[in-house]
Amino acid sequence: MAQASTEIPGDERGTLLAFVEAQRAALRASVLGLSEEQAASRPSASELSLSGLLKHAAEVELNWLRLAQQQPNERQRTEADWGEAFHLTDGESIPAVLAFWDGVSKELEAFVLALPSLDEAFPLPPAPWFPQDAKVSMRWLLLHLVEEYARHAGHADIVRESIDGTKAMG
Repeated sequence: MAQASTEIPGDERGTLLAFVEAQRAALRASVLGLSEEQAASRPSASELSLSGLLKHAAEVELNWLRLAQQQPNERQRTEADWGEAFHLTDGESIPAVLAFWDGVSKELEAFVLALPSLDEAFPLPPAPWFPQDAKVSMRWLLLHLVEEYARHAGHADIVRESIDGTKAMG
């Protein structure tokens, strides 16, 4: 399984980016050695597959990046196609999803490193789960990605162990 960097950054920005990357790495590692069919399988009680989790994580990161940049999301999901965010569709593959996610990750890191401060804020979109007219900082965004990816890395651990017995921590 892949391991996160052994370099420990001393500043807040570097530390947060390292924690985001560690959780990304855990998700990416969940598909190592599996076929596309195995990674698309749903062997547990969950509807989630490993390849679907990778796609979802990549699209979530792009969405948050575009919100922070206050730019339109070129892959914005609608209610009608929301379910497609959790499985690969025709023409999609794990290498393609990972390459897309790598590009988004590099763009997010460059964006964060160029900010004058992690206190830079952007508005949250209208949603029943967000306070109306709320803004969040880039610090909040990075912590949210850690939370999101850690949750899904746990899902991925269970799905992977159900596929072939591989344990992330054992």
